[in-house]
Amino acid sequence: MTDQPEPGRPDAPRLTTREAAELLGVKPETVYAYVSRGQLSSERAAGGRGSTFDADEVRALARRSGRREPSPAGGDLVFRTGITLIERDRYYFRGVDATELARNHSYEEVAEWLWTGELRPGVRFTAPSETLAAARRPVGALPAHSGSTDRLRVAVTAAAATDPLRFDLSPGAVLSSARNLIPTLVGALPVLGSTEADGGSLARELWPRLTARPADAPALAVLDTALALLIDHDLAASTLAARVAASARAHPYAVVSAGLGVLEGPLHGAASGLAHRMLQEAVDRGSAVPVVADHLRTGRPVPGLGHRLYRGEDPRARTLFALLEDVPQAAGALAAAREVVATTARHAPLHANIDLALAVLSVSCGMAAEAGETVFAVSRTAGWIAHAMEEYGERPLRIRPSGQYTGPRPPRPAP
Repeated sequence: MTDQPEPGRPDAPRLTTREAAELLGVKPETVYAYVSRGQLSSERAAGGRGSTFDADEVRALARRSGRREPSPAGGDLVFRTGITLIERDRYYFRGVDATELARNHSYEEVAEWLWTGELRPGVRFTAPSETLAAARRPVGALPAHSGSTDRLRVAVTAAAATDPLRFDLSPGAVLSSARNLIPTLVGALPVLGSTEADGGSLARELWPRLTARPADAPALAVLDTALALLIDHDLAASTLAARVAASARAHPYAVVSAGLGVLEGPLHGAASGLAHRMLQEAVDRGSAVPVVADHLRTGRPVPGLGHRLYRGEDPRARTLFALLEDVPQAAGALAAAREVVATTARHAPLHANIDLALAVLSVSCGMAAEAGETVFAVSRTAGWIAHAMEEYGERPLRIRPSGQYTGPRPPRPAP
């Protein structure tokens, strides 16, 4: 940073073009483009060599717009975010180790931390009775074979219709909607087991919608921790979709709908179901070896292994595995999961990811194969809301990549 006085502000620092480009995360040529568009003002440097920029003005522009230059990895957009950092096989929520937060705080408390940067011990989310009733009616009318994500998409649309103020995008209004929507999504799902009186944690409310077996404290702790661990994971595909919707100033319910639409893809939220089926087969056959061999023989990847962001074991899986050791009924599935990892390691250095850990929970507690996807969707709703709130503070419609046209050159005669 240089220290060249500005007229009227003798002590104000000025930035060089290179420094402004680094702060904005763009190329120097883009800085000059901002000047030509009127988004930045510049002054000639002393001696007439180069331009200088007001540091406060550059920082304000950086807050309004995300980086739009190609990343070295191959052209993906990169956005500034203060929510999640992933590095060195660990991940952090607002600078705090996410696994530590999940081990020591409930899902609701971690969600509040993600949204506001404040911890609210003992906070609980409650669904308004009118909103919950409106969501349950269309969900109950769906065919019996409908999946949980089908039901969640319907529930969020119904919940939106009951909120006439959903277009109020102020932070307080968005947070109020989020605190009502998440328990509504859970409460709209069909009940498989016995429920307790209202007022419990979200994990306790979700449990009887995942399995008919009664909840015990260790298993419930695993579910609550899983919910907290899965709240956010930087710009995953569903989160990017949520931010695109928020960039267009869609209300928070529509943002969640956008996230759910992407989540249902087989390469995202549905991956946990594949891990469940594979692990269930290993438990039923009494050994993971033939199951892994079948996958390798047919050229299929072994579900629940490997993650593009971690070289070692997924920290979310490591946290859940440690808790699952205290769940007596999980011993068989946990042993099978470890055998899957060990068997596959003879052929490829792959480590367990969160899908395999969720599969241990779902298989050992009598849950359906889609239970992991349900946990993922409910949990990630809080993350989508956090990213929406961040995006609402940015310049509208800033996420507008340019297409590279590959069709025939015009003009062509009309067909």
